[in-house]
Amino acid sequence: VEGAGLSLRGYLPALGLAVAAALLLRGVIVTGVKVPSGSMLPTLQVGDYLLVTPLRYGLRLPGIGWVTRWAEPQAGDVVIFAGPRDDNQDYVKRVAAVGGELVEVRDGQLIVDGAPRMFPGTTTAHPAPGSQLPVRPDNFGPVPVPVGKLFMLGDSRDRSIDSRVWGFVDVNDVRGKAGAIYWSMDGDDGWVRWERLGSEVR
Repeated sequence: VEGAGLSLRGYLPALGLAVAAALLLRGVIVTGVKVPSGSMLPTLQVGDYLLVTPLRYGLRLPGIGWVTRWAEPQAGDVVIFAGPRDDNQDYVKRVAAVGGELVEVRDGQLIVDGAPRMFPGTTTAHPAPGSQLPVRPDNFGPVPVPVGKLFMLGDSRDRSIDSRVWGFVDVNDVRGKAGAIYWSMDGDDGWVRWERLGSEVR
């Protein structure tokens, strides 16, 4: 019994190191986020679970924030960021414009620096009559994006509450770039969407 106790104590440092490494891997290298709404349809479905890679932009420590950055979010990136009204809530949107650009939405069309900017999967189809989904205004701006800020849009333009409503997002509030879908489940019937597993978020 005594020998077993000594053996167990010998494993404790290794066990502690493994737990610390797992926490580091989860918070610094990769983490997971569930898509809660349809604002990114059809790119992301409600019930998609995303792998998020903070290291795409720099070193970010949970509870501390960005320690160093070696890249900035670019237009077209699908990112996870702290909610503008609740930093404990994760939001998932697409970067539509970055600091220094002039952004406008005209009749549902995104225009940056006077030229249309298109992203794959973007839709401006209005919700069906009687739908409770919010309808966003078709026209916004033109407004310059301040340096260090981002203008976010949902891919489902008319169903998304985004920078047209709550303003710009600070680049330091970005938590990482959406990488791939590691799990997806239909909330209505509980079926796994096998065809979506492993899909890269574009």
